[in-house]
Amino acid sequence: MTESRKKVNIYTDGACSGNPGPGGWAAILEFGPHRKEISGYMAGTTNNRMELFAAISGLGALKEPCDVTLYSDSNYLVQAFNDHWIDGWKKKGWKTSAGTPVENQDLWFILSAQTKKHHVSFVKVKGHSDHPENNRCDELARAAIDEYRKMYTENDGSSTEEPSGSREQKTGGNQK
Repeated sequence: MTESRKKVNIYTDGACSGNPGPGGWAAILEFGPHRKEISGYMAGTTNNRMELFAAISGLGALKEPCDVTLYSDSNYLVQAFNDHWIDGWKKKGWKTSAGTPVENQDLWFILSAQTKKHHVSFVKVKGHSDHPENNRCDELARAAIDEYRKMYTENDGSSTEEPSGSREQKTGGNQK
């Protein structure tokens, strides 16, 4: 008998102020009546890295293997899986069709491993439109950048560390 996996929707978004610059990421996980929002920030990053990190964080928040539908406004993320770019990169030793190294390999390695643990379907949504969860993720990611800036400003910008941080909010009870 096949064990039934929980069906989870994950909505993600990344944002960056400057590219590179301070960045924020966010994910919303939904399982039945349960909803969990997570977000965070990083210094000196890119928008593509934040898009990937949002997906990694959303999948990483799952406590057991699940059937996941992951919604993103990032062509980079969605096409890498749906158009099998990632398979080609692996076959070519993490090189692009032009023979150059794939950018963000560290994050692609993690994401690729997570798609082995979970059954993940990637769905492209139009960014900055009427998709409420995508809009909420954008809001959370931008708020994370603001949180980073406030923290950095309060420190008079004298910190030599490259900070990162995260937070979460749950509604509807325990999350899986």
